[in-house]
Amino acid sequence: MSSTAPGKAKVPVAGRRNVLVTSALPYVNNVPHLGNIIGCVLSADVFARYCRLRGHNVLYVCGTDEYGTATENKALEEGCSPLEICDKYHAIHKEVYEWFNISFDHFGRTSTPQQTEICQSIFHKLLDNNWLSENTMQQLYCKSCQRFLADRFVVGSCPVEGCGNDTARGDQCDRCGRLLNSTELIDPRCKVCEGIPVVRDTDHLFLELPLLKEKLEKYIDEASATGSWSQNAVRITDAWLKEGLKPRCITRDLKWGVPVPHEKYKDKVFYVWFDAPIGYISITACYTPEWEKWWKNPENVELYQFMGKDNVPFHTVMFPSALLGTGENWTLMKNISATEYLNYESGKFSKTKGIGVFGNDAKATNIPADVWRYYLLSNRPEASDAVFTWGGLQIKHNNELLKNLGNFIYRVLSFIAKPEGAGYGSIIPEAPNADIHPLSQSLAETVGNLIQQYTDAMDKVKLKQGLKIAMAISSEGNAYLQESQFWKLYQQDPASCATVMKTSVGVVYLLACLLEPFMPSFSKDVLQQLNLCPNEHISFADEKGESDKAKRPWDLIPSNHRIGKIVPLFTELVCTSTLFMFFLCFHFHPLYVCCLHFLDACRTPYTER
Repeated sequence: MSSTAPGKAKVPVAGRRNVLVTSALPYVNNVPHLGNIIGCVLSADVFARYCRLRGHNVLYVCGTDEYGTATENKALEEGCSPLEICDKYHAIHKEVYEWFNISFDHFGRTSTPQQTEICQSIFHKLLDNNWLSENTMQQLYCKSCQRFLADRFVVGSCPVEGCGNDTARGDQCDRCGRLLNSTELIDPRCKVCEGIPVVRDTDHLFLELPLLKEKLEKYIDEASATGSWSQNAVRITDAWLKEGLKPRCITRDLKWGVPVPHEKYKDKVFYVWFDAPIGYISITACYTPEWEKWWKNPENVELYQFMGKDNVPFHTVMFPSALLGTGENWTLMKNISATEYLNYESGKFSKTKGIGVFGNDAKATNIPADVWRYYLLSNRPEASDAVFTWGGLQIKHNNELLKNLGNFIYRVLSFIAKPEGAGYGSIIPEAPNADIHPLSQSLAETVGNLIQQYTDAMDKVKLKQGLKIAMAISSEGNAYLQESQFWKLYQQDPASCATVMKTSVGVVYLLACLLEPFMPSFSKDVLQQLNLCPNEHISFADEKGESDKAKRPWDLIPSNHRIGKIVPLFTELVCTSTLFMFFLCFHFHPLYVCCLHFLDACRTPYTER
């Protein structure tokens, strides 16, 4: 899962563009579902891969968020210790992301000595700089359990008028997105014993966000103006500021977490909103002792952060406020990409209710990871909520991957691979007249314009648009083949046919490069069929002149180069409605295994079209 050679930790390089990429740390208390995957790790992976493709120096870090009430709650459910829960689900997350081909430079966890050290160091600086206050707050206490109930140990009705959610958590309502205090819930109840809790006083520490407002607003104005912020991130942050900042509690009455290094509060731990974002820093510290070169180097490092929209205020308001309050020269986020929600069929994904497709489910279908990546990214909820459907997966696969992309590449390479007299014996032909071939010139101009649109979209983190543009190049390639009627040219005009084939194989190579961030295994397979080494040839860096070379696709693969063995890249996927019915059995009946056997039977071989 790491893209870094063993023993060679990356550090910022003078004179190069240094890009630090993070994705929201997934909670360790469950298996990630497709909504989690597209919302953070997959989107960040595409951008990190794109930056590497462009020749930038990239560090992509992530890890499991392991402290807090969610972990304690899960440990209670499974009858084990919080650490055992973390060990179990960290391994599950890691396995899922490896299968999805997520190219972390380091995938760590927050339950480490580095997390404790850095978190406590930031706390001490905030305390020394007088940005913290003490206050007595009312908190729900369960007499039956004989403990204060942390936010996630309380459920009740959301107090927001018109919401109507009677299972809102003590920290946030999943239906309307409102952040809550547990005492605001209507008819609260203890999640452990279902008892009715009482309100008691307890002392806590607060981060004085109102006092940091001037520093925070200056940072937000500069970052949102000079960086790239998704529209929902701007909207959510503005709403927070207009509502008015309030002191935010940073401690909790829990055992599982980073201990508060203060005599009065030694029996408490830091609240997860304060602790978890610091995990980005501590995970980098686990990766390299030179972590400060990334995190205290704003002049030379650009920080891009990826998340679902519910995590925006923690990254645009709370985390930067904590770092600003230390007075140190931190690398603050300037670029944020937040997705809307991915829903499932007619409802919502839910980890707690087991609704939706989870990472291990996707793997069990035997549908290749690249197909899942493509569907999720082409359906990425960038401007509005999106919906996963099994029928949509089938249509995207068969119409776009199979009939467009796979068809174009197979037609080109299989024709070149045919023996002489019918093709070129797997040897790339010479094309001396490409510069004066009108149809090829027209294609080159179109492809050049599309590539410029692709880089513009990807630089602005418009990943869905970037993928759509790359696939448009494949469509142009198919149209080019049809208009050229190369199968007739082979006998009637051999020179023109050679030009068409050499130009087309260059477009195949371009697609392998441009689609690598989205479908890395596909790109590797294409280069293997082209008989090119992926580590040497997957590159699209301006400093190497590769963008300019793309304007002459007939020059990308040299004449007399021998291609490899040609096989279809995609196979037809059918019967997804039946698969959906069998998939439902997985959640309610052990006959789920039938679904897997049935799916294998539904996948039919691709034939040349």
